[in-house]
Amino acid sequence: MHHVHGTEEFAAVEDHLLRWHAPAFGRPHALSEPEVSADGSRVLVTGSVLERLEGVPVPRLFTVEEGALVPAASSDGASLGGRFAPDGTRFAYLRAPHGEEGFQLCLRSLAEPEAVAAPRVKGTVEYLRWSPAGDRVLIGVAGNGADLPGGQGSGTTARTDPELPVWHPTVESGVPEFAWRTLWIYDVTTGALAPASPEGVNCWEASWCGPDRLLAITSGSPSEDSWYDSTLAIIDPSDRSHCEVLVSQVQLALPAASADGRYASVVEGVCSDRQVMAGDLIVIDLASDARSTVDTAGTDVTAAEWFAPHRLGYAGQRGLDSVLARYDAKTGAVVELRSTARSSGYRYPDAAFTSSGEALVVEDAYRLPHQLVRVSAASAEVLASVQHAGTDYLLSVCGSSAAVSWAAPDGLRIEGVLAVPEGDGPFPLVVNIHGGPVWAFQDAWSMRYPWVPLLVSRGYAVLSPNPRGSGGRGQDFAGRVVGDMGGRDTTDILSGIDDLVGRGLVDPARVGLIGGSYGGFMSSWLVTQDQRFAAAVPVSPVTNWYSQSFTSNVAGWGKAFLKSDPEMPGTMAHTRSPVLRASRVRTPCLNVAGALDRCTPAAQAREFHQALTAHGVESSLVIYPEEGHGIRSYSAMADFLTRVTLWFDRHMPA
Repeated sequence: MHHVHGTEEFAAVEDHLLRWHAPAFGRPHALSEPEVSADGSRVLVTGSVLERLEGVPVPRLFTVEEGALVPAASSDGASLGGRFAPDGTRFAYLRAPHGEEGFQLCLRSLAEPEAVAAPRVKGTVEYLRWSPAGDRVLIGVAGNGADLPGGQGSGTTARTDPELPVWHPTVESGVPEFAWRTLWIYDVTTGALAPASPEGVNCWEASWCGPDRLLAITSGSPSEDSWYDSTLAIIDPSDRSHCEVLVSQVQLALPAASADGRYASVVEGVCSDRQVMAGDLIVIDLASDARSTVDTAGTDVTAAEWFAPHRLGYAGQRGLDSVLARYDAKTGAVVELRSTARSSGYRYPDAAFTSSGEALVVEDAYRLPHQLVRVSAASAEVLASVQHAGTDYLLSVCGSSAAVSWAAPDGLRIEGVLAVPEGDGPFPLVVNIHGGPVWAFQDAWSMRYPWVPLLVSRGYAVLSPNPRGSGGRGQDFAGRVVGDMGGRDTTDILSGIDDLVGRGLVDPARVGLIGGSYGGFMSSWLVTQDQRFAAAVPVSPVTNWYSQSFTSNVAGWGKAFLKSDPEMPGTMAHTRSPVLRASRVRTPCLNVAGALDRCTPAAQAREFHQALTAHGVESSLVIYPEEGHGIRSYSAMADFLTRVTLWFDRHMPA
């Protein structure tokens, strides 16, 4: 169907979205980036705000007063990334006024209602960190044209120049100056802003390491692909020199250090997407260069913060659970604060810590809207919630969820979350496959995807599996997908379907697939491996690893994870490409992509569509002109969800 606007189905989907979100227009409907002052007396959190069912949600900074979320920054435009100064008397945050592109640094004293803007930088500020003394602020700046990771929609930070004519070509040649990520230091006392990172060094993320040094994840190139080979380095901003501290065979992220500069930490792990890290927590005693891997009892660490001179708090995922814990670098002792089946982060568990080691988190579950929670060893106190009439509506139609597990053919235990409508099965099943592949589902509000509760409300069961390669199960489990993408993770998913069919929960004649990014690849790949599927919706997929190797901005990652050379015939770049197995497909496929996607370019969806069509398989191609990696704008989301429900209702009706 070329046009769905104006149809009865579009009206029903739009009504569903309005009933869900309209009661919270102008208020936060989701929370992220929890922040707490050292003494625990004040909190900040970033709320996602919709004014209407159009565009993308706007991030805005909130605090809590008498159990209510109230604005902590101007409502003109966007604000996020709030951080309290060490003494708690003020906070800094990032702001993008309405009509302006890119975020800039602002500071606000708790005693004053108005914020003070720091000098503008060329580019957009991505994060900020206070110095231990609170006299300076470190900012990470991305140039106007730096790559964005897939988790942010891919593409670049640049926008179309309105002064150029529409016929003006897009030009790429070498490494442009605006592609780099650099570090700057703002002096709060003098108002001076100075560069801090070396020339020719790309700084992906950084923190203070004592009063005068910085700890950063660095590479010699600003391309998104170069992040995968980054190293951990110490930077001296006084002369902008840097010295490597740790070189890894896998990926590094989340650098942090104690206020006195004695201890540093970093998370090391097999990682497929920048900003989506779950791995081992490495602690380095910089005085002796002694290094240790913290025994986290099987928890993949996803956030870490030094809250006292030798004490570090961390959050992570273990199986399907969220974990909060504290580590003492002097004794090596680990104390767990909390382990819960609830989700506690936007992608992975996240947390902020007070100087006494209490934690602030955003918790949610499939039947629990986002809430801000303070966690101590003795209790968990809910400070505020986004619950409203719209979330009550969603709870009335979204069914229920439960953790499930099954044995893969080789005996490995695989976990997932199953959402089901009211009533008894067997239900038609849609398998919802996550991206990455190194990411992981938890029991989360709407399972992070709006199509999950929508499909359940229509009578479908939805399985969200964590096949091998997923996070939360340790580095051996995550690494099993490297060199085998589309291999045993395929049978992990197929065996999960078989298990649900065997339990009488699923109708084997009505099984479909949906997934984005790596989930898009798997949705395309599975229909070439098994003809049981009644319908599939690959979103932002890779369908041809050969052409992906010469068109994607993370081509090197794909070749490394396949352990394949596309120039060599018969390697996995060819044998694991769905487009080269299209003759085996009998499943109708709705192929969806964003025209601005640099991670998995829209041509990947087109290739599979045209290959299927050439073999007489029913296929539809949908490319959204203003979307990147995934569908984020609610203007496009209503259209996309309508096409999804029509596709499944047509080929495997509930």
